[in-house]
Parts: sequence; structure tokens; C-alpha cells
Amino acid sequence: MNIYKRLASLLLLLSLSVPAVALNLNEAMSALSDAKASGQLGEMPNGYLGVVSNGGQAAEIAQLINQARRAEYQKLAAQNGIQLSDVEAIAGQKAIDKTPAGQFIQFEGKWQRK
Repeated sequence: MNIYKRLASLLLLLSLSVPAVALNLNEAMSALSDAKASGQLGEMPNGYLGVVSNGGQAAEIAQLINQARRAEYQKLAAQNGIQLSDVEAIAGQKAIDKTPAGQFIQFEGKWQRK
């Protein structure tokens, strides 16, 4: 499977929405959609989530998901013989491209609604 298909699969998995009860990785992934829709979290160009507005469990959700993303990015980089930063940049652009209008993205270091 090429890097783009793997990244697309990862992003799809991370965007699934089920109400969060506790904060393990699966539940953080489930809470992601609501946290992004409420403006607490946004996508950054480096492939990771950022806290736009601290509230609820936003920071914890971002931390858990970013750890999982980094592990996947490292695996993809190693499998494809490319730098981690290249995988992060590709993932970041794809995540920003897929972010729905009204949600936050980071552009030139500042949060803005897409």
C-alpha cells in the first residue's frame, strides 16, 4: 500500500465519531469530531492536532491522538525510506484539505476557520 493510501486510511480512522466516555486512544478518536466541530481542536500543517480553545478534554484528546499519529508517521517513514518530516507535511496537508468549512486550521502559525 503506498504512503498516500495509508495516510488516507489513518485520517479516515481518526475521523470516526462516537461519544467519548473516558480517555483512552479509541475514545479520544471518537471524541475528535466533536472537539473539532466545537472549535477546541484544529489541524496543523505538521500533521498533528493543536488546541485552539482549551476546554473539556481537548488537550488530552490531542495528546493521545498525536502520539498515535506520530507512531504511524514514523512507521510510514521507515517503510518508505523517507524523512519523518516529509510524512508529517504530507499528512498535515491532507488533513487540512479534508477539514470541513467552519473548522479550524493553522495557517502561518495562526488559527483560522477554514
